[in-house]
Amino acid sequence: MPIDNQIEPPQSFMAMYVKPGQTRPNAPQEVVLARYEQCEDMATLLAEQAQTIAFKENLSEKEVLERCHHGLLTESSDFTEKEAVWVTYRLAELLGWEPPDFE
Repeated sequence: MPIDNQIEPPQSFMAMYVKPGQTRPNAPQEVVLARYEQCEDMATLLAEQAQTIAFKENLSEKEVLERCHHGLLTESSDFTEKEAVWVTYRLAELLGWEPPDFE
């Protein structure tokens, strides 16, 4: 039964679920959409907090993004390492900040 959902995750997100040389995700559509919504919601939620931290603690954009990324990697977080990187990049995009280099 197809999912009646208007949300289409961006290619940058889908790359986490599509193995090289394949075109279909390696997880069910419901799972991919749920994970995308969770990651997008977290990036949006962090945007205001990141700006506040940068201002109150006089930190650079890079330092704030690194702190957010580190927080997404804690055991209590529900994000994989790849998702944490995606959320951090998305957060930078939402804020118009230079994304960190995780390579």
